[in-house]
Amino acid sequence: MTQVGIVAALAAEARVLGYRGARGAGPMALGDSLVMVSGIGCEAAANAARALIDAGATTLMSWGLAGGLDPAMRAGSIFLPHEIISRDGVSLRTASDWREQLRRAVAAQRPIAWGKLLTSPQAIVDVAGKAAAFRDTGAAAVDMESLAVAQIAAARELPFVAVRVIVDTAADALPACLVAASRSGELRLARLIAALAMAPSDLMQMLRLARRFRAARRSLSAVARAGSLIPLASAAPDAAIP
Repeated sequence: MTQVGIVAALAAEARVLGYRGARGAGPMALGDSLVMVSGIGCEAAANAARALIDAGATTLMSWGLAGGLDPAMRAGSIFLPHEIISRDGVSLRTASDWREQLRRAVAAQRPIAWGKLLTSPQAIVDVAGKAAAFRDTGAAAVDMESLAVAQIAAARELPFVAVRVIVDTAADALPACLVAASRSGELRLARLIAALAMAPSDLMQMLRLARRFRAARRSLSAVARAGSLIPLASAAPDAAIP
């Protein structure tokens, strides 16, 4: 039986799937899926992917939010990357049949974007950094987890896809208070409030980002409602790009 193991960095990303646990709670069964909240970053995502496989997952999905690098990407854009890359030349394909199945299911409700997804070890926080990443890599969006999940899938010869929705665009700088509140690998509200109190000038950026987050959450919910996330056939994963 095919069972999708879904890695989400944040509980807020997983809740649209029906997840009601917290980071560190272990894999949670939701229908034919196993969902785990990993925390932010590649190491945490890789650990979650391994735990999902140990719990019975036969395919892997990276799920959640991403930052836009391509200026054409808007907040709430649904992004199904065909390739996951790093700045040091690592490149892995997502499973084409599964990706196309998801695209057909979601496209009836929402437009879909595709291209390269850059996984970065650190958040790209300013507009100049995003522009440089887009120029240097050609990636349309950036996250901090998908490559690690893709690498675990490739090592185990399991199909892999990433479902990402844009929250901050290429024109949006991330507020310093948000970056500070996420340094532990988990977004903590108490730290965010304390950091915002120390930098009240970040308030307008946070309010704008909150509107972006609501748009992104609606799009994630649309993907969750579009139909089963389970691949119709467990085809072998696409080959890595040399």
